Amino acid sequence: MNIFADFNNRIKNAVEHIGLKTKDGNAVDLSRITVEPPRDPSHGDLATNVAMVLAKSAGRNPRELAGEIAEALKADADVAEIGVAGPGFINLRLSPTFWQARLKDMLAAGADFGRSELGGGQKVNVEYVSANPTGPMHVGHCRGAVVGDALANILAFAGFAVTKEYYINDAGAQIDVLAQSVLLRYRQALGEEIGEIPSGLYPGDYLVPVGEALAKEYGRSLKTMPEPDALEIARVAAIDAMMAMIREDLAALNVHHDVFFSERTLHAGNGGSIRSAINDLTLKGHVYKGKLPPPKGQLPEDWEDREQTLFRSTEVGDDIDRPLVKSDGSYTYFASDVAYMRDKIERGFDELVFVLGADHGGYVKRLEALAKALAGDKVALKVLLCQLVKLFRGGEPVRMSKRAGEFVTLRDVIDEVGRDPIRFMMLYRKSDAPLDFDFAKVTEQSKDNPVFYVQYASARCHSVFRQAKEAFGVEGMIARETMADYAGKLTDEGEQALIRKLAEYPRLIEQAAAAHEPHRLAFYLYELASAFHAHWNRGTETNDLRFVKVNDQELTYARLGLVQAVSDVVSSGLALIGADAPAEMR
Repeated sequence: MNIFADFNNRIKNAVEHIGLKTKDGNAVDLSRITVEPPRDPSHGDLATNVAMVLAKSAGRNPRELAGEIAEALKADADVAEIGVAGPGFINLRLSPTFWQARLKDMLAAGADFGRSELGGGQKVNVEYVSANPTGPMHVGHCRGAVVGDALANILAFAGFAVTKEYYINDAGAQIDVLAQSVLLRYRQALGEEIGEIPSGLYPGDYLVPVGEALAKEYGRSLKTMPEPDALEIARVAAIDAMMAMIREDLAALNVHHDVFFSERTLHAGNGGSIRSAINDLTLKGHVYKGKLPPPKGQLPEDWEDREQTLFRSTEVGDDIDRPLVKSDGSYTYFASDVAYMRDKIERGFDELVFVLGADHGGYVKRLEALAKALAGDKVALKVLLCQLVKLFRGGEPVRMSKRAGEFVTLRDVIDEVGRDPIRFMMLYRKSDAPLDFDFAKVTEQSKDNPVFYVQYASARCHSVFRQAKEAFGVEGMIARETMADYAGKLTDEGEQALIRKLAEYPRLIEQAAAAHEPHRLAFYLYELASAFHAHWNRGTETNDLRFVKVNDQELTYARLGLVQAVSDVVSSGLALIGADAPAEMR
């Protein structure tokens, strides 16, 4: 139950009850009413802007209107106190019985607490990672992998039908270079002295096993066959090996895609899919023959002042029109994008989400323009850009250089600090903000390490149940219904504050899904863990506030219900992030 949405409806009913109309006698617009936690908890449990957003259209003084709406809300049995603040905000404090009832709801819902029907089954495609299959994944790919995966999880939890997709860039010049690099390693495996890797080829040792596998399978035959045939064999072997490596790295990070889409399939049959997609754009009036103006600044070496086949993307929001066909008649990389996006649209997705690195910022407008040209307003498109991650070890920068073939791989980071710290910390900043990742700090066992602090809350919850079983000699799990039966005994302000924090979870899920901001979940979990640890510490100072009271089994059961709800939400949130909720920590 999203209590904020519930009270939004109650407030709208109060507005209708007082018969509020616009100055022209029409119904007032209720869509801008918000209900949220007040910034200062001392002001109440909920705050609403209802009077502020309706006063102007109704020709009323905001504070006077707030007083009238507040008077109508006093009839609500769940409202214990109500007041008007500032120019017209309404603050509500809800009754203890309301919060006790919410705890019962949480215990009944269990792992499904926070699950939403916001998405209504809408089909969403989330494409993320999509690293070129030219080598192992490095730490630069890590943030997009985590952001995309966590967002997809949250969207699914919020009621969307989600497909997690990886676009394999297995066509183009970089794949030709990869094939040439593998053939060089193949010659090396045959015993040839290859010397220093020529400039322009991939120098990493990760291609050595691929060359050795080719030598074992083909012997010396690749050296005698026509070069295009040998390159094609090397190309297929390299892509298969690199994608197997990438899948393993992603699995170690707990990232699993539903679809791996090959760019090469778009080029099959002399580019039939691409040609068809361009024809589709042409029929819609978005393709023409023309010349592009020279780019601002220094001209690139490959720029040509010639008539080209162009996508009229400026008419659908882009900065410049985009070439679709090269001078040699082959298709541009963007032409592949056209075919790929049309394929997604034809698969029936209602929304397309792309999670890209910050260096792809120039792609945003062209993707938005392409979606508009292909689908009009029928398909929504969202592009998330992930800023760079800077690596530190004890405050000292960790250097990496992909060009030299000596870079920090994703597996290096996973092996050193573990999956969970990576997943959590990659979300502990908004994706469009730079992020510093310190190997020492993310494994530190302190409040300053968010992932430790949240997982420690999970471990503490489990320890409470172990204490209770020992104190009361209970075998097995204590029934949720039993704990819920005594929820009315939770009257301490600290206990009620924890319930209020837990009650924010459904709203948080819907907000994170709607805004495509998975970092909100990491922030919330840290806040919840902080509230739980603070209440735990109160129990160490005051015996009456301890979760387990050996002389009061009914109160203990009530408090165990609160602990169970905290454990449920922490476990749920960490699962969506892609991390574990441990039962104990050593």
